[in-house]
Amino acid sequence: MITVIGDIHGCFNTLEKLIEKISVKYADIPLYCVGDLVDRGNFSYEVMEYFAEHKIPFTPGNHDFMFYYYMKDPSSVMGRAWHHNGSETTLRSYQGRWEKVNAHLEMVKEAPLFINHKDCFISHAGISTYYKSKFKDDVLGDKELLENIFRKDLIEEHGLLWTRDQLINIGKLQIVGHTRFAEPKHDLLKNVLYIDTAAVANNKLSAAIVDENKIIEIISQETIPIDITHTSF
Repeated sequence: MITVIGDIHGCFNTLEKLIEKISVKYADIPLYCVGDLVDRGNFSYEVMEYFAEHKIPFTPGNHDFMFYYYMKDPSSVMGRAWHHNGSETTLRSYQGRWEKVNAHLEMVKEAPLFINHKDCFISHAGISTYYKSKFKDDVLGDKELLENIFRKDLIEEHGLLWTRDQLINIGKLQIVGHTRFAEPKHDLLKNVLYIDTAAVANNKLSAAIVDENKIIEIISQETIPIDITHTSF
């Protein structure tokens, strides 16, 4: 049994409250996240540091990669895109604490694009119908092949970071973020749980408790205003 948390987007105080709620009912349950730890909310640094300190596995989202590429290769496609996708709050959160940025960027670089856990398949945006032809055999069991497939499409609109296509049924529960819903949405036909409930848009941060590809419970925390209200730091 594990917990999978939706897109955080710098909402650190909301994240802490959500984890408190989870721990009351599910003490010591392993935590995972579908990515987009940074941008738009006020506390991207704190979120990254929390994940570093607690060694929480995550699949990086498009915002995490834009952050990485801006710092490492600002002229790249994703580096240039960061200016228009919430970079300001992330930069402000690192003011006076730049000594940690390389370690945080390394976390993004080393994080897996997907986590094929026995309880579910975790990725940021999910496996698009674009890849349907590649899922005829037991491709889920070939981690290296999957990594090669998705890594080459890192900046493509149908890729694991960006897609808003219909997703495919891969034979087990997929848990994804990226596409926002007011409430977690379980597409029964595709067996996909969309867990991004727009914390950074003043809704809530949600987490799914899952066990052997079954959703046991959804736990949510309404967005705490300080995470998204304007601040000059």
